[in-house]
Amino acid sequence: MAEDIRFEMIDVDLDVQELLLTASQHDLAKLRQLTRSNNVGAENPVNIKDPETGYTPLHAAIAACERDNDDEDGSATNGVKSNEGTEQEEENTLAAARDTVKFLLQEGAIWNDLDNKNETPGCLARRLGLTELYELMVDAGVRAEMLLNYMEGYEELEDDDEDDDEDEDEKEEGEEETKETSDEPSTQEPPTTEEDTTTAAAAAEPDVSNSRYLQSNLTFQNDRLLDDDQNGVMMAWETDIMAKTARKLLPQEGLRVLNIGHGMGIIDGFFQGQKPVAHHIVEAHAEVVAEMKSKGWHEKPGVVIHEGRWQDILPTLVGEGVMFEAIYYDTFAESYAAFREFLSEQVIGLLEPSGLWGFFNGMGADRQISYDVYQKVVEMDVFEAGFDIEWEDIAVPKLDGEWSGVRRPYWVVDNYRLPVCKYMD
Repeated sequence: MAEDIRFEMIDVDLDVQELLLTASQHDLAKLRQLTRSNNVGAENPVNIKDPETGYTPLHAAIAACERDNDDEDGSATNGVKSNEGTEQEEENTLAAARDTVKFLLQEGAIWNDLDNKNETPGCLARRLGLTELYELMVDAGVRAEMLLNYMEGYEELEDDDEDDDEDEDEKEEGEEETKETSDEPSTQEPPTTEEDTTTAAAAAEPDVSNSRYLQSNLTFQNDRLLDDDQNGVMMAWETDIMAKTARKLLPQEGLRVLNIGHGMGIIDGFFQGQKPVAHHIVEAHAEVVAEMKSKGWHEKPGVVIHEGRWQDILPTLVGEGVMFEAIYYDTFAESYAAFREFLSEQVIGLLEPSGLWGFFNGMGADRQISYDVYQKVVEMDVFEAGFDIEWEDIAVPKLDGEWSGVRRPYWVVDNYRLPVCKYMD
């Protein structure tokens, strides 16, 4: 009996290897046949993984386009040749890879599945300089995120119909949340599979959620603000970004500004430098409010501190007819759904017709492809809400020494994309 099981496992491994090899050969006809027969026993064969590399068929199809280094005589030993006279061969290979990637995505391949090196297929394509394949993966991520956002909205409607406050509270606690200044947004990435111990450790880490954050004790240091779990709420390396953002949103003195999320007070300090006639600050964490008052923020010119969550405070300001020339949004560990609610339902009631608004653009910043995906998702949601958005790339210096004592780096991409939004003309 044991021998039968062993031989069956060998057969399954061979079927997995055949499927991966076919994907790497970009043989669509055979790949279609193998996925339809599903001899690997997986729920969806296009998401099987190589036990040694963690490659999925998407990884295999993209990796096959890697160019080998030329030999001294100008020839290439294997893979896609790069010597003179093979440009057409390269184009044919990339075209076949493109068709294979499209087929796998249509069949339900997971766009952000991780291999054993913690790379998604898109990460792999970017590292290999395969721009067209990378853009295919970005677009797949955008479609997945838009569908996820749509389904979240559908679930919220069902909850409203049931009118069950307790169930809604449980949902709010449990839904995956976006850390505007750190964690990757709700891309539903599976954990890495490098080692079982790594996966177990990741699963044991506490969730980053807004409710948990608001109940945590904070640590204020000169260069950082940390929560109970050593998550970086805000750090001093963001200062240059905040300075440029403040100048963009508040280009002259004597305007009215609203900032949602004080944190270390970096951007509020730059806003004060522009001598606003009104400077409203919404802050939800009691310890941050106490720190603000200990530093005299409540006595600064034009400053009004609103203690509580923006969801509770902004509707009151709208009802009172309070308006601003500039609005900035930088909360911690809130879901993307909350951000979408802010831009689609609150800004329009608070922003002057000629006003500008922005936000800390940290969504997906712990992986380049996720950052690119969320730029496109945000663009579509901002446009749907009636705003134009402009981006300015700001180079971020190497932050290798910044993360000591911080639970995890929340920024790894090279450039910060500074957003400025305004009403459509």
